Amino acid sequence: MALMIVAGLLTFLFACAVICGRKSLQTAIDVIDASADYIAHNKRVILVPNLHFLLNIIVVIVWLFGFAAVMSLNEIKASSVIPQKKDVNFKEKKYFYAAMYMIFGFFWITAFVEYLSRFIIIVGATTYYFNNHRDRQDEEASAEICYGFTCAYWYHPGSIAMGSFIIAVVRFIKFIFYHLAKQAVKRSGDNPMVKAIAACGMCCLNCIEKICDYLNEAAFCYMAVTGDHFFKAAWNGFLLNMKHGLAFAFANTIAKVFMFVGKVGITVTNCFTLYAIMKYVRGDTEEVSSIWGPVIVVAIVSYIAASLFLSLFEEAVMALLTCVCVDMDMNNGEPVYGPATFHDSYNKIKEDGEKANDMS
Repeated sequence: MALMIVAGLLTFLFACAVICGRKSLQTAIDVIDASADYIAHNKRVILVPNLHFLLNIIVVIVWLFGFAAVMSLNEIKASSVIPQKKDVNFKEKKYFYAAMYMIFGFFWITAFVEYLSRFIIIVGATTYYFNNHRDRQDEEASAEICYGFTCAYWYHPGSIAMGSFIIAVVRFIKFIFYHLAKQAVKRSGDNPMVKAIAACGMCCLNCIEKICDYLNEAAFCYMAVTGDHFFKAAWNGFLLNMKHGLAFAFANTIAKVFMFVGKVGITVTNCFTLYAIMKYVRGDTEEVSSIWGPVIVVAIVSYIAASLFLSLFEEAVMALLTCVCVDMDMNNGEPVYGPATFHDSYNKIKEDGEKANDMS
């Protein structure tokens, strides 16, 4: 009964938000439509997350060799309880600090590579929006992906490094807290209260990470539009989000729903396709004791691939929505730039609103 009441209350609040902010909702839908056009008309942007994913794999491999070298400086012996498990005893504190430095560096470098990819996509979406004009609807300009690489690797690597440093600090604190909480739970004899406190602490840190990541993304979007440095772009991007909060909330929520449905749909489809091929085409289901192994592998690979491709959509939505809000603020609420599909929808909404006012 309590869950039904809470669900009903949330549904009522969401319905009120939709009714009161229908204009913001329509703007969010138009931006999502323009984001789909951006990806469809600039397919080369698909290479950006894949290239940086490979770069991150190289970084991880190099880091593992370096971390193994640092750990080899210490005394390593087999556990007295589980022979296969190895315990590491740090001879000196400097080796422990070196290991912590390596772990923090891992978080920082991987976050830096991730944000490089996202910033290039954001710059591409920004140039796609501002290269198009409502007075030139007969020809649609493309995005400047190569210029995005120039901005990320030449003009703004310091700002991207600062944003990745912030998220690396949060992830490093999560890492330390996780191990301290794990030891506290073990020493308490699996006390339920200690487990609850540890779970609440991890939940709070996860929320802080999500907030910092969102603020970094807002800063990068504003930076792509104005060229400001990180802290100025972060502050102005935050203010822009506060001013147009309902539109940003609708757009991000709808985009995340689409992404979730897409990831689940692609993963499930590939798993059923694998099962159909193994059963009806090759007859492998009769030769193996269990098909869960290949199904799990296909599910993991499919989910990673879907995440790489669909992450483009989320970044494009945030970037284009920032462009629309900046455009409207500069032109007294009337967007001047943007692709033809966006202005067609916007003009239709404007005409419907004028007709409704005339009838009233």
